Amino acid sequence: MAQTRVLALVGSLRTGSVNRQIAETAAAVAPEGTELTIFEGLGDVPFYNEDVDVPGATIAGADELRAAAAEADALLLVTPEYNGTVPAVLKNAIDWLSRPYGSGAIANKPVAVISASPSRNGAKWAHDDARKSLRVAGGTVVDAELSIGSTSHKLGEQHPRENAEVAREVGELVRALVAASGQLVNA
Repeated sequence: MAQTRVLALVGSLRTGSVNRQIAETAAAVAPEGTELTIFEGLGDVPFYNEDVDVPGATIAGADELRAAAAEADALLLVTPEYNGTVPAVLKNAIDWLSRPYGSGAIANKPVAVISASPSRNGAKWAHDDARKSLRVAGGTVVDAELSIGSTSHKLGEQHPRENAEVAREVGELVRALVAASGQLVNA
């Protein structure tokens, strides 16, 4: 069986954020034969600007993001909710990955979203906005959703991978994403 490569994009740039920890959990519970990598350079990607995104241009940060996404079989976005929607850093990444429109690095690629928040809402608005934006950008949004609410209460000081319920739910979503890439045996 070929190795399935999943690229995770985390909407919080804080090193210790629960969303980053959820992405780490996804890597830890991914099915055998899956390599899940967290993209480390989202903070270095400039805001999307069509004036600089021209053929032959070298755009530090954006070129690395596009290359990593192009090499991946699927993408996983892990998002908090900022002011009722997806953080700018994730929306910006989606914008870069959608270009050129119809043939960008995200086109027809399986994508999934996990959202998490201290609120009971579980960043559901950001979750829904991310899925909508990914769909419009040309990604194939998998039929699996996970919003984790009340993270402060549910996790406390615990890493999400130490919480059996959260680890199981994250594992199920990653398994669905890998299955959507067509590379999971016994899906």
